[in-house]
Amino acid sequence: MQRYPAPHPRADPRRTTCMPFTRSKGWIGYAGFGVLAAVAGIAAGHLVASLLNPAASPVLAIGSTVIDLTPTPMKEWAVATFGTKDKPILVGSVLLGALGLAALAGVLTRIRFVFGAALLLLLVATCAVAAALRPVAEPADVVPSLAAGLVGLAALGGLTQAARVPAEETTLGPNRRSVLLMGVAGLAWFAIGSTEAARRITAYRTRPGQVTLPPPTSPAPQFPTGLEKRYDEITALRTPNDDFYRVDINLTVPAVAVDDWKLTIDGDVERELELDFDELAAMSLIERDITLTCVSNEVGGKYVGGARWLGVPLKDLLDRVGVGDGADQILSTAVDGFTISTPLAVALDGRDAMVAIGMNGEPLPREHGFPARLVTPGIYGYVGATKWLTKLTLTTYEAEEAYWTERDWAIDAPIKVSSRIDTPKPLATLDPGQTVIGGIAWAQHRGIAKVEVRIDGGAWQAAKLGPSAGIDYWQQWYLPWEATSGSHMLACRATTKDGDVQTAVRATPFPAGSSGIQEVVVRVN
Repeated sequence: MQRYPAPHPRADPRRTTCMPFTRSKGWIGYAGFGVLAAVAGIAAGHLVASLLNPAASPVLAIGSTVIDLTPTPMKEWAVATFGTKDKPILVGSVLLGALGLAALAGVLTRIRFVFGAALLLLLVATCAVAAALRPVAEPADVVPSLAAGLVGLAALGGLTQAARVPAEETTLGPNRRSVLLMGVAGLAWFAIGSTEAARRITAYRTRPGQVTLPPPTSPAPQFPTGLEKRYDEITALRTPNDDFYRVDINLTVPAVAVDDWKLTIDGDVERELELDFDELAAMSLIERDITLTCVSNEVGGKYVGGARWLGVPLKDLLDRVGVGDGADQILSTAVDGFTISTPLAVALDGRDAMVAIGMNGEPLPREHGFPARLVTPGIYGYVGATKWLTKLTLTTYEAEEAYWTERDWAIDAPIKVSSRIDTPKPLATLDPGQTVIGGIAWAQHRGIAKVEVRIDGGAWQAAKLGPSAGIDYWQQWYLPWEATSGSHMLACRATTKDGDVQTAVRATPFPAGSSGIQEVVVRVN
């Protein structure tokens, strides 16, 4: 007969059917507690931030600080590698790091709750400090982090307490597993609901105001029909607002209420000036077709776009305040405290620099600077295209450094003459016979005189230019080509109206913009 061991004299039969969580589940379960508590806390902080200041959300505050502390070469690598996805990847990385530490906090609570709570509070304190140290931060910006901490600690405490309840104490009610499952489900629903509520609140608060643009005093000429009507793979002559490139350091688009917005002009001026949106829009407005280019654009890159802008000439605003004799730069400030340095000379040399309020016949989209931004033709965006503009300060480069000049980017940043092949695409496979090589070229404020194409290292051939929309706008071009079987190398270069030929010397975007000749390899069957 098989014999069974007798129970230990001290064994409690009431405990044998449900071992304590601390013994049966171990470290993984407590790590999950930490992660779930952190998720609930982050969601709570995000919800509170949507009511106060979306940029003060704990993860976004940390992410923005990481951006500021990231060395320039790494930033350029991120833009070149990930493009406009660099921000979601950064936020995701910060979130994963926070959840990893939260998991560790959960594990520490298995040893002693105070250890895990201390680590969680350290995370919260880091978020609060990051939010408090942002430019133009207000005391209320630490509230989202505090809310995250309170909810996170409460959630962590509740889960660990439920896990440690002895089995006999749950016999009269739901068992321990049911309690834990209800707690986990409740926290998950809370996190999902809070995140969705925050998204809706932020969207409502940051929606563009009801702005009606007045007609321009000086309208732009009739816009020509672009080559894309005949050759659809050539970039459209005008870039739709939704397709216009966006490169900035903002993890969330600033929320600007047009009724509360002001533009201040101060510094080395004879008289300071403050305008609300209606006063700015009531001034004489110009409408101009201008192409903008980001300094991060690589040779053949996509960070360039052409639009029709409506705004007040920058020179008119400067004439109203009277610029002092000592100023050599305009330090422009966005609503979130971000700064850009613009050489004063480019605002006074006759180019159509403006404080823009309209883009392609509509009020500025939120992503592109609503309610007002700088548009300065001929210089890269990091020195002449401040979005969400709120202040212009006349000062000197010796006295003030802007965000990018502090990071050793060039002070004077004229856009280099450049050209790009849109069709055929790199590594495309073509059928032999008649086809077209085409693309765009730009040299804002100088204009494009000609574009040339080279095939397989041969002589440069003059391409046909598309219609002109002015010297501040990009130029479409094309070259008919009888494609023959084999592999071919295509290249293009542009020449400005003042005779400057696009250089073949390669340069990286840092510190003054990329240069070089784009070369594309294609295969003809």
